[in-house]
Amino acid sequence: MRKMLLCAAALALPGLVMSTAAEARPDLRKMTCAQAQNMVRQHGAVVFTTGQYTYSMFVSNRSYCDRNQVLFTQFGQTRDTPRCPVAFECKEPLFPRGLSRWD
Repeated sequence: MRKMLLCAAALALPGLVMSTAAEARPDLRKMTCAQAQNMVRQHGAVVFTTGQYTYSMFVSNRSYCDRNQVLFTQFGQTRDTPRCPVAFECKEPLFPRGLSRWD
């Protein structure tokens, strides 16, 4: 009986964790620009809700990127600023190192 309860609890746990994580994602549109910037600065990387069905990850520095990625300023709409420079996003470089657009 005890094993059955443990198994049932273990199966239910992932669903609880997922719903809590989804509810915990901060909505960028409800924050001020300064609040969003401070949150990224404090946590290093934050996934914000950016629209009804969209979200995006904002990072504070390159340590959150893959080795071949670079930082680009990432803007978002906040409560007080339509185009707030919240933090950075990791992206593939436009022109890989050693190559130019003229090659």
